[in-house]
Amino acid sequence: MSSLRFAYADPPYIGRSGYYDHVDRARWDDPAEHVALMRELDATFDGWALSCHEPSLAHLAAPAAELGARVAAWVKPFAAYKPNVRVAYTWEPVIWRRSAPRREGDPMGRDYLSAVITLQRGLVGAKPEAFAHWLLVLLGWQFGDELVDLFPGSGVVGRVADANRLAL
Repeated sequence: MSSLRFAYADPPYIGRSGYYDHVDRARWDDPAEHVALMRELDATFDGWALSCHEPSLAHLAAPAAELGARVAAWVKPFAAYKPNVRVAYTWEPVIWRRSAPRREGDPMGRDYLSAVITLQRGLVGAKPEAFAHWLLVLLGWQFGDELVDLFPGSGVVGRVADANRLAL
């Protein structure tokens, strides 16, 4: 069985660059940059996932569908209500695609995750460990596969992939 290469991208969300401490954060306010990233991921990797926020889907859903990608949901059971926002945003879309054929031993899972957000990680948008485990299942990651985290932030996705390598 040959190993596969997967990628995860969690760039600054469209229109939200001011929240992030990233060297070229303003670039990511342009939806075309996210579309170009999805196309590059699709051409380079056996599978990939891209985190975004719900308002981004207006720009990203059609190009993602053209690539054959799906949308999964990270549902956050805890949410802080904000002034002037009547209905809270309590989920984040994850656009993902796996082009490689299914292999024996691929993990089975769901296209949604219900997991609490992380607090006090020092970074806006830091993902919980449960998210990283779910991401590996979405992609069908197995021992020996490579996972490239293009925007490592807190590093949780890489740590979870490394821990799974060691546990197997």
